[in-house]
Amino acid sequence: MRVTAEFELLWGFPVAADRADGSGVTEVTKSESLQFLLDGMFEDALGCSLVQDIFGTPACEKERIDSYFERNILAYLDDTSVSDRELMVLSLAVGSLQLFIQSNWTGPPVCLQPSDFLPSALLHQFQECKALNTAVLSLLDVDGESVYSMTVNPIYLLLARKILVDLRHRLSAFQTLPWWTLRCVNVHQQILEERSPELAVLAQTCVDQVLKTEWLTEEICRNLAVQFHLECGYMFLYYYNRKEAKDHFNSAKEKIKLQVDLTGVLGKRTRFQENYVAQLVLNVSRKEDSPLLHKNLTPAPTPIESLPKNLDLNDDTILNKMKLADPDQLQMPDLCAEELAVILAVCTDFQKNNPVHKLTEEELLAFTSCLLSQPKFWAIQTTALMLRTKLEKGNSRHVERAMMQTQSLVDQFENRNPAASERLKIFYSSQMPPLWAVQHQLANLLFDLGCTSSALKIFEKLEMWEDAVICYERAGQHGKAEEILRQELKKKETANLYCLLGDVLRDHQYYDKGWELSKHRSARAQRSKGLLHLQNKEFKECVECFEQSVKINTMQLGVWFSLGCAYMALEDYGGAAKAFQRCVTLEPDNAEAWNNLSTAYIRLQQKVKGFRTLQEAIKCNYEHWQIWENYILTSIDIGEFSEAVKAYHRLMDLQEKYKDVQVLNILVRAVVDGIADRKGELATSLKGKLQELFGRVTARETSDEEIWRLYATLYGGGKSDNEDDNEKALQYLSKAHKCETHRSGWEKDISSFKAVIKGAVELAHVAVTCSKMKSNHQEAVRILSSARLNLQGLSSRAKQLFTDVARGDICSELADEVRTMDILIRELQEMSTQLRNPS
Repeated sequence: MRVTAEFELLWGFPVAADRADGSGVTEVTKSESLQFLLDGMFEDALGCSLVQDIFGTPACEKERIDSYFERNILAYLDDTSVSDRELMVLSLAVGSLQLFIQSNWTGPPVCLQPSDFLPSALLHQFQECKALNTAVLSLLDVDGESVYSMTVNPIYLLLARKILVDLRHRLSAFQTLPWWTLRCVNVHQQILEERSPELAVLAQTCVDQVLKTEWLTEEICRNLAVQFHLECGYMFLYYYNRKEAKDHFNSAKEKIKLQVDLTGVLGKRTRFQENYVAQLVLNVSRKEDSPLLHKNLTPAPTPIESLPKNLDLNDDTILNKMKLADPDQLQMPDLCAEELAVILAVCTDFQKNNPVHKLTEEELLAFTSCLLSQPKFWAIQTTALMLRTKLEKGNSRHVERAMMQTQSLVDQFENRNPAASERLKIFYSSQMPPLWAVQHQLANLLFDLGCTSSALKIFEKLEMWEDAVICYERAGQHGKAEEILRQELKKKETANLYCLLGDVLRDHQYYDKGWELSKHRSARAQRSKGLLHLQNKEFKECVECFEQSVKINTMQLGVWFSLGCAYMALEDYGGAAKAFQRCVTLEPDNAEAWNNLSTAYIRLQQKVKGFRTLQEAIKCNYEHWQIWENYILTSIDIGEFSEAVKAYHRLMDLQEKYKDVQVLNILVRAVVDGIADRKGELATSLKGKLQELFGRVTARETSDEEIWRLYATLYGGGKSDNEDDNEKALQYLSKAHKCETHRSGWEKDISSFKAVIKGAVELAHVAVTCSKMKSNHQEAVRILSSARLNLQGLSSRAKQLFTDVARGDICSELADEVRTMDILIRELQEMSTQLRNPS
């Protein structure tokens, strides 16, 4: 393969023939701008004479910056006297994108100013740099979502976007162009308030285009292919497409044949621990058929002294690093950039696909410990340290280090060492957070530790007014939040500031002002107004606002969910189903949305659909008992009896005191009566499983007579031809009778007394049946005597409690029942006598 300049741009360093290790790579001649880029001198690349040639023509009066960019770039591309002009424009786009990332993600701060490469006539309309930034930020708004207001040097992203997105059709000769467009889209998305449908579609298009290229499968591009799959994985993960994300992460792992497993080893974590115990660690190894990566085509490690410092724990009890019983047991290979990036991606994917839980935290800490054990690359080291601080902030022994580490990560942005070129190595494959996200985490840590004023200063500096308002509220300065927002509005009116003021004052008029100011393009204004209506239970108005918001931006997961809830409140189940369907499309593992979608389907009498959506909800959250409760009821409703049995078992796992006699009754009736299930199969086949379920239920719930009676019914109720079944029915009916008679106050109420008599009479009839099947007369007599004594006791108590003293007659309401018992007592006595004295 002949390496062209565009591939060197992807690698991020010059590739000479000797560097490529005899792999058929040939060196290419480079322009001044390209050479600057490959040497990591991004400011020089944009300040060189070739760039000034592109933007050498004067600007028209009050010409928009993006229009000026487009006009001059097109003119330059149309100039046939210039050789390699397409490569020059691509280099300009890449340099601009790298400078934007340096300005907001990696540092050190960029010194190059727009005035250094743009004509003064173009910038003259902006009296100060902040005005220029504000104008550029508004040009970067997408789908009604605004860009973070404190974004630094947005003009570089605007320039990169103009070339890589708007004018990409003019650079179609470059095979790697869609990849750079994807990178530009990913960076742009990270500075927007919400996910953008337009950018999501564009990103998917770029991925499809790169996957169709032949170079991606070439052996020499294996390192690049790994990076590409990682970048795709992060993109899909951000847009809720977790299946595609996992596929790409797995593809990256397969490309380099890396084995990543959580395992256990013996070790110590505390200074005074005497015995080695099992500890969770990450074991990383290369598979036997692992390909030999081109070591010269992977980024070279950064000197450790130039990397972000991994601070020690300095705790008097917990060790800074786990002490292994056998240090040789956990031997990791010397990992390259792509291998470390794959481990970080697997870690991120694991975090996104598992619930917030102590065990999950321990597993993630195993990943971070592994990554930090081989400090080599600035972006990976920073991302791993950020993840560790998030995991440690809830631990009292680790929170101090978490805060100090975060402060260290913030401070490193200003350091001139290392250079931006070192910081950008493997950057796109690490999903490193922007500087303001690190600062925001620091402020949150301070807030959690009670340092409200320190947190407030950071939030105000970052212009994160929502968080600042929370700080003011916590400090008891309720009016200060309004005051600070009105001060900002005096400086410049924006839709977002009006929305924040509406949040503080809970007043619709400010959302309306923001809506008008945005010329009906602010999804945020309608979203906030709708949430206020929802809080006030004004569901009709709420629906109108949410519908307008999602019409502008269809990727607002929270708004779709709230819209569905509002429709449910209005009993518009069709609208609710549509809203929740969009939720699960955006986030397929949103269990609550699946659950609500099933409720909407059931209300629409689409019960089978409801059942299927509940199955999806359970896949997403196996621990949610309310979902299981809905599932069992829906299963019963549509005749999925086997699923109902499974669901009952699961509910017993989740809730210690779970009991639903009505469900058990329906299941017993279905099995006993041979009712056909949804598939047309008779429920009698479930008898064994249902008996197993009742065994578990009665082991936990021993005092419910109704459950014991159902258990007896399941065994034929004493009318079976099987002697063992009749024995069990008798046993369970006997326990039911004991439960009834042990309940306090039952004998004082005639209706309760009649129910007990009915149960005793049934028990006596089953006793008769069982006695007839006994070959041992003594055993038969014992069964009959027990039933007779039950009846005698009840008869005596009825006559004692319900006899009219004046007339000497028993109460008319119980007369028939007592007469039946007396007759049955005599019959039982006669049967017992015959068995004792057979003739």
